Amino acid sequence: MKTAKPTASPDALLLDQQLCFALYAASRAVTAAYRPLLEALDLTYPQYLTMLVLWEQDGLTVRELGRRLQLDSGTLTPLLKRLQQAGLVSRERRSSDEREVEIRLTPAGRELRAAAESIPACLAARLCLAPDDMRRLRDELRELAARVLSPTEA
Repeated sequence: MKTAKPTASPDALLLDQQLCFALYAASRAVTAAYRPLLEALDLTYPQYLTMLVLWEQDGLTVRELGRRLQLDSGTLTPLLKRLQQAGLVSRERRSSDEREVEIRLTPAGRELRAAAESIPACLAARLCLAPDDMRRLRDELRELAARVLSPTEA
């Protein structure tokens, strides 16, 4: 027995009807909203995300950082080198396993946290979102990503 294929509307392939494009455009806009806030800290957006992870848990390996940030080592290594050149992190081989490189905050990297504390509130203000709305949107996006990564059969 054949099942009927869902019928697509005539507008199904219009760019403005695509969820992927709406997410892409929103991601670019939010990243752009971070830019002036991060320029004051002399950080790029990916560097900021890396620092957030290290402020949460210092002393991670490149592999652990990559897992948290969903980045491969080929992308992460140059980013970490730039953070090291800026004096914000150190990169050292682990004595227990020299194949692993451990990333640690320097004193300057730890001090930068205080300057970054206002960024979430400033971003919410730039986006004209109340804190509850921002949390709700974040949680909905996380749930969407989880559903996409682990789809259940309907």
